[in-house]
Amino acid sequence: MNLPQTPSFYLTGKRALITGASSGIGRACAVALADYGAAVTLAARRVDKLEETAAQLRDAGQTAEVLALDVGDIEATASAVERHGPFDILINSAGTARHSKATDTMPEDFDAVMTVNLRGAYFLSQAVAKGLIAAGRPGSLINISSQMGHVGGMERAVYCASKFAVEGFTKAMAIEFGPHNIRINTICPTFILTELTQPTFDDPDKRAWVLDKIKLGRAGDVKDIMGAAVYLASDAAALVTGTAVMIDGGWTAD
Repeated sequence: MNLPQTPSFYLTGKRALITGASSGIGRACAVALADYGAAVTLAARRVDKLEETAAQLRDAGQTAEVLALDVGDIEATASAVERHGPFDILINSAGTARHSKATDTMPEDFDAVMTVNLRGAYFLSQAVAKGLIAAGRPGSLINISSQMGHVGGMERAVYCASKFAVEGFTKAMAIEFGPHNIRINTICPTFILTELTQPTFDDPDKRAWVLDKIKLGRAGDVKDIMGAAVYLASDAAALVTGTAVMIDGGWTAD
């Protein structure tokens, strides 16, 4: 009897679009996919940061392009995806946060978060999927969501609302896209040390709250996300869709 063959984690020959790639989780995911052979397109508003990362990847012998993109601009995003696609892999890591008590939430803060975290993510997923369907190609769409798409959090009513919604549309899209062999999933990190989370860690009470909730006793690092991104993008996850990969150090275990 022949031994089963381990599916490949390599992404050679695949094109990947990574939004929010100028820093943090998005940048780390771009590096991870490039390390495993994908041709990566780095997208964000801060083009200077993208160019710096792309140059480093090219110096390492990898294929990297830069795309100025604001996912909050739905029409421009759809047009860019159509011009530069189709993309076999999407990692949507563009995101924002405006934390406050629910009683203090201002409409403009609510709208700013929803424009990027929900509206942008939804229509970007749609645009990439439409390109794949038109080309008759399979694909893997990955939305960087959050543990806060599964639990509540201190001063995070708006952020939680946006991420719970991402979890919902990801499941619904998985049902629709499955017949086209297009998978869509989320990665749900705990607090990762990035520019976005630094204000939380600068507050002693909030830092204590975070570290108390994480069972493994430490905040996350962008490296903790990279392996999951490669896995979901690769053929190793060929039967995985409509689900969330929790990288939360046990936060949601209780």
